[in-house]
Amino acid sequence: MNLTVHPSFLPHDDPKASLAFWCGVLGFEVGDDIGDDRMRWITVGPDAPILLAPPAAGPGLTDDERRTIGEMMTKGSCGWILPATSNLEDIFEKLGTGGAGIVQEPTDQSCAVRDPAGNLVRVQERR
Repeated sequence: MNLTVHPSFLPHDDPKASLAFWCGVLGFEVGDDIGDDRMRWITVGPDAPILLAPPAAGPGLTDDERRTIGEMMTKGSCGWILPATSNLEDIFEKLGTGGAGIVQEPTDQSCAVRDPAGNLVRVQERR
């Protein structure tokens, strides 16, 4: 079986900050950019796109539920992604100088940071 999943989903609450991180720091390109202000759905990525989407856009959510989602994002418990690289040290340096929130310094196999929305980005070293 040949199964692929496109795209991955990450919530955002500030499209400008998200674009500065994913495109400015990591060099990803924007695919689609739909909507305006904080209600924007944006795809970015080098190959399989990442969909940056407003997390509380659903019409059936209450104000309390929207606040809870915001709190979960702040704690970093809403979204995560596992990109891979052949040079972990270089990517970690780029992330650190780009203002990513450091969660874990590089080990022999991975490092972890948070993007501006609080999403966990755990970078694996491809061997």
